[in-house]
Amino acid sequence: MNERLSNSASPYLRAHAANPVDWYPWGEEAFAEARRREVPVFVSIGYSTCHWCHVMARESFGDPVVAAELADGFVSVKVDREEHPEVDEAYLAAASAFTRSLGWPLSVFTTPDGRAFFAGTYFPPEPRPGLPSFLQVLAAVRQAWTERRDAVDAAASAVVEALAEAGGGAASDLPTLAQLAGAARRAADLEDAEFGGFAGPGADAANPKFPMAPALGFLLAADAGTRPVAERALAAMAASALHDDVDGGWFRYATRRDWSEPHYERMLTDNAGLLAVALDAGRDDLARDAAGFLTGVLQQPAGGFAAAQDSESWIDGQRSEGGYYRADADSRAGLEPPAIDGKIVTGWNGLAIGALARAGARLGDPSLVAAAQRAADAVLETNLAPDGRLLRASLDGVPSRAAGTAEDAGLLAAGLCAVAAATGDVAPAVAARELLAPFVDADAAELGWADPVLAAQGMPQPPASSDSDHPHGPAALALGALSLWLLGAGDEYRASAAGIVRAHAGRALADPLSHGSILQAAVLLARGPRQVVVVTEDAGGALAAAARGIPCDLLAIVTETQAAAFAEAGFSLFEAKTRVSGLPAVYDCRDFTCRLPVTDPAALS
Repeated sequence: MNERLSNSASPYLRAHAANPVDWYPWGEEAFAEARRREVPVFVSIGYSTCHWCHVMARESFGDPVVAAELADGFVSVKVDREEHPEVDEAYLAAASAFTRSLGWPLSVFTTPDGRAFFAGTYFPPEPRPGLPSFLQVLAAVRQAWTERRDAVDAAASAVVEALAEAGGGAASDLPTLAQLAGAARRAADLEDAEFGGFAGPGADAANPKFPMAPALGFLLAADAGTRPVAERALAAMAASALHDDVDGGWFRYATRRDWSEPHYERMLTDNAGLLAVALDAGRDDLARDAAGFLTGVLQQPAGGFAAAQDSESWIDGQRSEGGYYRADADSRAGLEPPAIDGKIVTGWNGLAIGALARAGARLGDPSLVAAAQRAADAVLETNLAPDGRLLRASLDGVPSRAAGTAEDAGLLAAGLCAVAAATGDVAPAVAARELLAPFVDADAAELGWADPVLAAQGMPQPPASSDSDHPHGPAALALGALSLWLLGAGDEYRASAAGIVRAHAGRALADPLSHGSILQAAVLLARGPRQVVVVTEDAGGALAAAARGIPCDLLAIVTETQAAAFAEAGFSLFEAKTRVSGLPAVYDCRDFTCRLPVTDPAALS
């Protein structure tokens, strides 16, 4: 048993602890050993619910012959992409120089100083047409390393130089509403008119389909005649095999254009994102469905949300991909469900916390708000180190050694702000402000690596992350800063978000489908916010119920005492927010300028 992996906070690494391969976890120790031995590093990146990662583990990493070859000529590093997203991001960018088929497992060969010189994804145990076996790949890499070292170094240097050039880009002005509307319409033009969702020109029946929640959120927010495209996509997915009609929730993606034949793993990110999209689209039924999956399947006993549910399970003594999910409700009741990846990822939990808190506030469902608050408490207790450092993840109460990223800080801050607004408790908002304090004054274009090994190796930061299933890095920080600004934390948070949007607007406007989150932030900056504050002792009363129907960027339901606590803590939106003549009151504010308070529910309609 490999003790380096068995004590990890990653289920993915723990699952490989019994391999004959002498794995190292991600860290400087592995590269130091490679320098000592003058051998290349094999970096294998995956995650615990990845089907082809399981396949390669069974076929190759469990094979003593493969293990001996790796031990003889390489230092082998196993990386959980969910625990080290910036490592995954960096090597995905490097791997694009060698293959167009990016995905996981990601197999990268680097020099002892971390520069990639060859990469691929899944390699089979025996050669197939157009695809060498893994042992053939190892032999070829060893031969190149020993006989053509100059060529290897040249290839590695070329990749580093290309990444450095791609990562540049001058800041632009903030996008106007007209520019954002144009970007939304260009994205909408890629709608698959037959099956819903998005498909490029000439897409055939085998074209994979992803939910793309951030892009759908942008189409809903842009107010450019693009809402119907998002609504049709949501309806098409709900009516397809991508949706689990038994347990609720959504699978990762469909392998065919008509949303059939899902890839059956269920991710926290997709379901949290689609919960938010359903809420904004007015599909309360689908919002409750996704919320039920989060709270009923992924929420762990301590309160946090697990990262994913596996695609594979045991049926009749055999490993089956999707067999559990294809069963009807009666048959499924007698089957062992697929395993849960119980890793509590900080940023992903922030996304779920925010979506559930907003859903609970909007739908008048205290149980959803309570579930969000319980998760927030669990993450702050376990994933925040005693010295205040944010950590990336934890498992069974054991914190990961991986540092929290900008994505984690931004998404958790946004989630905490949503909990504060839904509960009337200022403490989560104060915690969010503390989380973002290190980022507020940072240069938006040079936030830098959070991973110390990459930083020490001088690995260039790849271009701004796109967001397929959830907001990444810069977009997460912008959304977190805007969440604090909406609560009245100060204009410095708006300025921080605006700086991030300026730094990435050019790339986002050019490819809106891949940058929905940063464009959602840009929409809010361009049109200004609408905030609704309800001051009442009865959150279930008629006035609060009427206020829930107002379309707005922030809905806060507080008591008079809670409003005073927010104001005292420095959240100016709540200053002078009181009941009127002893009656509950609603304050409807545009850009922090509030209309006269309303006390009659009928007046809000």
